[in-house]
Amino acid sequence: MLRTTHRQGVSSGVPCRVVKFAGGNARIGTDRPVLPADGEGPARLVRLKPFAIDPFAVTAGWFREFVNATGYRTDAEQLGWSAVFFAFLPEALRNTASATGASWWRKTQGASWKHPEGPGSSVEDRLDHPVVHVSQNDAAAFGVWAGGRLPTEAEWEYAARGGRHEAIFPWGDQEPDDVSFQPCNIWQGTFPALNTGADGFLGTAPVAAFEPNGYGLYNMVGNTWEWCADAFRIQSVSRAARERNRAARLARDRVMKGGSYLCHRSYCYRYRIAARSGAAPDTSAGHLGFRLAFDLA
Repeated sequence: MLRTTHRQGVSSGVPCRVVKFAGGNARIGTDRPVLPADGEGPARLVRLKPFAIDPFAVTAGWFREFVNATGYRTDAEQLGWSAVFFAFLPEALRNTASATGASWWRKTQGASWKHPEGPGSSVEDRLDHPVVHVSQNDAAAFGVWAGGRLPTEAEWEYAARGGRHEAIFPWGDQEPDDVSFQPCNIWQGTFPALNTGADGFLGTAPVAAFEPNGYGLYNMVGNTWEWCADAFRIQSVSRAARERNRAARLARDRVMKGGSYLCHRSYCYRYRIAARSGAAPDTSAGHLGFRLAFDLA
């Protein structure tokens, strides 16, 4: 079993708040996949080297420090647009083109990490929220500046379990509902028409919202999808898996974990630890963020 302690002090730029893990074997994936086409299974043992992970997703405020120090321009800024959930836009902008083919996304000119809903919106009132509209390229660049890197899928998944090695969610197996049990920031109501906000949030939440898991890590599911370092591949010999892997290889798709504030069991049941998705490394949207991992000697 891997051991974990909170790291004290700062070494080589590693934030003092990180949680560190000793190397060892970790069991990831599941033998009871809910969405087998996503490659959630089978469960398998993976050997992990010693690593540390931030208990919080990278905030908009920390990302702003990076931009101010380096002059970095994100993929969304260079492209000129990013995908925004339609309900967050003024009525006049809700009829713009769908960004991804999903009717609830809008291709919004000027949307970026500092203007999450496009021109006229600002990140200034949510600097403690996870930065969004960041691609995997952007996240990797931030990691280099901060002295860290993106976690591997195996590192992310092991850390998310919080010591509950067979648990479905970071807190255990109890399913979130739309009424009384909301341990993470996901959708409540009928997607995409009605979000009751029973968990207190319609969009992103502060990175320290909700209770941490057993390792002291916050929002490992819900809030925002989190980029990982791995290429997105499905471990299966089926024809469908081969075709999806071929498409993912051509797009250079990378792994995303954790689901987001737009997930609901009826639509995107991917706020489970074993759940996963993938997207091209230059993809950005209003529900994509990341957290950092760090190598340990």
